[in-house]
Amino acid sequence: MERQMDSGEARRMLPDLVARAAYGHERTVIAKRGRPLAALISVDELRLLDRLLEEHRDRVDAEAADRVMADETDRIIPFRRTT
Repeated sequence: MERQMDSGEARRMLPDLVARAAYGHERTVIAKRGRPLAALISVDELRLLDRLLEEHRDRVDAEAADRVMADETDRIIPFRRTT
């Protein structure tokens, strides 16, 4: 479940919001003048997001390396010993 609230209200309710995030896995989006600025989530969800983001970055890097290697295959000059 996700809720959005103004930063002033979130400040007043912070202990309750932290408990809800930690134990109830409830997400709270904190906004200022209706504009979302931050989110309060459980540490478990943060760790999951970090792991998923790292996996995504690794996949993007591997795909980029594959493209470079495919482009370089046409330009490889074989080594020949000249003696």
